[in-house]
Amino acid sequence: MSELGDYLRACRARMSVEEAGIRTSGHRRVPGLRREELAMMAGVSVDYVVRLEQGRAKSASPEILLALARALRLHADEQAYLLRCATEADGPAPRSDTPGAAAPQVSTGTRTLLNSMTAVPALVLGRRMDVLAWNPLAAALITDFGKVAPAHRNHVRLSFLDPHVRGLYADWETVAKECVAYLRMDTGRYPEDRALADLVEELSLADQDFRHWWSSHRVRAQHCGRKDFRHPLAGELSLDYQVLDVRGAADQSLLVYTAEPGSRTAQALTFLAAMRTPAVV
Repeated sequence: MSELGDYLRACRARMSVEEAGIRTSGHRRVPGLRREELAMMAGVSVDYVVRLEQGRAKSASPEILLALARALRLHADEQAYLLRCATEADGPAPRSDTPGAAAPQVSTGTRTLLNSMTAVPALVLGRRMDVLAWNPLAAALITDFGKVAPAHRNHVRLSFLDPHVRGLYADWETVAKECVAYLRMDTGRYPEDRALADLVEELSLADQDFRHWWSSHRVRAQHCGRKDFRHPLAGELSLDYQVLDVRGAADQSLLVYTAEPGSRTAQALTFLAAMRTPAVV
């Protein structure tokens, strides 16, 4: 089997016949769409869908993949993931990591920017959502990353396995599902990343929810949104977040949390900023 085939099956299984506008009667033995139904909606042969799902198709044209994506009503991130999976199916990508490789470096300019952002929590994330750097307010909001072993400074790992971080989120399940979808998106970009595979294996063994959500093949890229926190010192906070690419630094992004001016959350951030949690140097 292939990641492309697994993903197509997962998308087909979670799309209802009602959503697809297909009339049906009687008991259906499998959830979601049948292969012949997807083939009909996409305008391709059933045999071709079978070969794609079984990893036997030598290649898949972008036109056919986009037809399948439209039939499955995939959003932009899901379409991008589908196309990446197909590229990988055409031939393995070169290894994207090397054992013993040096950790990604955050530039002096980026660190200066982080520490100048005194009113908002901000972090630099790397591949796999590794936490590479943070400012004092991010440490006060989430955890003192300096006390976390470097190998464990990963946003997804902390969200699942660290009781303190896990307990911060008012709706942990939604946050955790998003983390899994972000991580799954990375597998489409870096299918040969050994560290990513190790992280997925560790979380799959440690947490049954992660295991279940990983198998659902949901994907999502990090953009923006809102998270509600229940902080042990600052109380309830409702923070908007944005994820911005760090130009000139491969696989690095800046995660920034902001609060509505004058809100209770903004006041709580001011309180946390006064705690003077040390920044990374």
